[in-house]
Amino acid sequence: MTGTPRILIVDDNEVNIELATFLLARAGMQVSAALEARRALELVESFDPDLILMDIQLPGRDGIALTRQLRSRPAARPLVIVAFTAYAMKGDKERFLAAGCDGYIAKPIDVATFVDDVRALLPP
Repeated sequence: MTGTPRILIVDDNEVNIELATFLLARAGMQVSAALEARRALELVESFDPDLILMDIQLPGRDGIALTRQLRSRPAARPLVIVAFTAYAMKGDKERFLAAGCDGYIAKPIDVATFVDDVRALLPP
């Protein structure tokens, strides 16, 4: 990764998007957001994110199905996809990793550590 990190937030909750966008933008990252899978697919092509924060419970196509779809396409470079979800039951993190996610950030986010958590997952 070179330059300013580009983060795509895929979440159907506008409050989550606003808070995450504020924190990441304040830390100098470029942020774009999608409320549903179709728009997320468009932004993967046009915005070319370094990392996607993927909500698991989306309307229509859920985050796991969208992650699998993104993983199945021939990409110019691999995407870092992070499960961004309130699902925190035993086994959930492992299920998301098995579905193709590279990491996991629980919601509600911890505003004190969120940016560092995202930075730690960015590609080198």
